[in-house]
Amino acid sequence: MLIEIVPPARRSSISALAIATLAALVLLSGQTARAQNAGTSASGGPSKSTADQAQTCEACHGEQGVPIDNTIPVIWGQQEGYLYLQLRDFKSGARKSEIMGPVAQSLQRDDMLALAEYFSKKPWPRLNQPPAPVDVVTKAGRANTAVGCTGCHQGEYQGEGTQPRLAGQRREYLEAQMLAFRDGARGNNPGMSDLMKATSKDDIAAMAQYLAGMQYTPGQ
Repeated sequence: MLIEIVPPARRSSISALAIATLAALVLLSGQTARAQNAGTSASGGPSKSTADQAQTCEACHGEQGVPIDNTIPVIWGQQEGYLYLQLRDFKSGARKSEIMGPVAQSLQRDDMLALAEYFSKKPWPRLNQPPAPVDVVTKAGRANTAVGCTGCHQGEYQGEGTQPRLAGQRREYLEAQMLAFRDGARGNNPGMSDLMKATSKDDIAAMAQYLAGMQYTPGQ
């Protein structure tokens, strides 16, 4: 449930009514979750309440894990710890979003933990983004050497724990978030802000293109 920074040119296309409706749906499903048994069902699958909340998330993030818009991130198969921390930060306001802020306000800690676990266990979708050309790969490699992306995001950019997977994420989303860290629009990770301020916009664009084109998936 991690819809994020929407470019100003597109914000006018997202009506206040749509935002209010989405927040209301999550609020209702959150109330249902707290009235029922939270977590997993007796069969080991998600409880009905968590599944209902997840269905609301999928309205934007995609029923099959493919987001409906290039500025919306993939959350299927994303690292569980990262998903939880982002929901927490949207709720507290540490991470700003005119859409996700109100949505996260309707969630309690148990709701956020359950949703993070639910989506982390889904398979990462293939978006069929083209591999980056050789010159872009080379430029991205130099950028990684300079700022040490794989020091946190791990080999093949799969992420771990609270560090997100970047490989195969939407290119437009990746570039927008790196630029948001760079210009201060996203402030919930000071370390990332420092690293992106030390990275040129051209290198950021190259990294986004390179990461988006990575097709590596563990076990496949």
